[in-house]
Amino acid sequence: MTTGREPSGDSPLIESKAQLVDYIAAGCKPKDAWRIGTEHEKFVFCRTNLTPVPYEGDAGIRAILEKLSVETGWDIIYEGDLPIGLKGDGASVSLEPGGQFELSGAALDNLHLTCDEVHRHLDAVKKVCDPLGVAFLGMGFAPTWTLDETPRMPKARYNIMRSYMPTVGTLGLDMMHRTCTIQVNLDYASEADMAMKFKTSLALQPIATALFANSGLKEGAPSGFASYRAHIWTDTDPDRTGLLHFVFENGFGFERYVDYMLDVPMYFVRRGGEFINAAGLSFRDFLKGELSVLPGEKPTMDDWEDHLSTAFPEVRLKSFLEMRGADGGPWARICALPALWVGLLYDDAALAAAWDLAKDWTREERDALREDAARLGFKAEVGGRSVQDIALDVLQISREGLRARARIGNLKEDETTYLDPLVKIAKSGVTMGEYTADRFLNQLDGDAKTLFEECKY
Repeated sequence: MTTGREPSGDSPLIESKAQLVDYIAAGCKPKDAWRIGTEHEKFVFCRTNLTPVPYEGDAGIRAILEKLSVETGWDIIYEGDLPIGLKGDGASVSLEPGGQFELSGAALDNLHLTCDEVHRHLDAVKKVCDPLGVAFLGMGFAPTWTLDETPRMPKARYNIMRSYMPTVGTLGLDMMHRTCTIQVNLDYASEADMAMKFKTSLALQPIATALFANSGLKEGAPSGFASYRAHIWTDTDPDRTGLLHFVFENGFGFERYVDYMLDVPMYFVRRGGEFINAAGLSFRDFLKGELSVLPGEKPTMDDWEDHLSTAFPEVRLKSFLEMRGADGGPWARICALPALWVGLLYDDAALAAAWDLAKDWTREERDALREDAARLGFKAEVGGRSVQDIALDVLQISREGLRARARIGNLKEDETTYLDPLVKIAKSGVTMGEYTADRFLNQLDGDAKTLFEECKY
């Protein structure tokens, strides 16, 4: 959700819509320059009482950031005089609204490097947090905490969002404070390549939702969903979420996405280190110098970059494509998420085969699948087939795509090994969200301490 970019102070003014289109088009890269950027969020909890960790305190989020900076050598990112993140090695750590820790990884050449990065990060936070009695939880939704129990991180943009969210949906505050995800950012060669990858990945996000569904509990009881996190996004803010059906229309390209973003209501504008509340206002008015909170002032390209980060569709376009449909989960599944999408999207034959699976689905079927996959997981159906069957096909296509890349790691294995956890769960037909809820209630008899210990990193 966050952006670690700091305003440059000398960003050019936006004189025409063409600059906005050019910003996205500048992401085009030759295939040999395509990279993989993996992001993952995790809940931070106290191991003695299983409560979420607040910002302040000897074992609070602030202290963890400061100690992690010493451990890694990464620089601290400040908002005012408050540490709110870290940056180093081409990557960053940021804080989500409820204190969720997010690693936004570097742009790397292959999945072996991506998984090494994940290991280094989790090893570092574990080394810092073990002496503090703090640990990190890999799930898609906080399984026992209420919204009121969840801390608030002191970031100005989040204060603006907290006020605005309840005016446009009923679950936006839950999205902000009680969800965690895994995402991957991927490149494209051209406008046509972007459009093909966008529509294919957008159609198949519900399949990823089922494969990574890991939020079957809410406040210690069944949530009623395999992925409650995915359900939350259906009632967060209709102006900036969803499946973006225009992506499937003939002629879709960079300019059509720019038009969409110009119609997404704003959240804020950054000026002089301050966040100015622009919630609900129009970026089109800003382009004309008619933004009520900054009368007469026109936006810069930094403002556009900020604005691009405030839309949350299932796939998001910046100067790369973001896959956004997965719950947070165990260590191995952090590596599995980029593996799934790299296999599908970075090989031409795999991309074509993946689109063939979804190309005949109607708009109504895609909408229904989004909600059904969140609720039913592998038991959902579309086009006369179960999501379980489609998921197994998707995984086989991804495996062939990874095999064609032939990137060999230190253990003499190619990248297909990272799909193994997904194949196992797809064959079982039971999502992790359903399994965890059943285990918590029927095998652990509601023992949250054991649950947290089993699901921590």
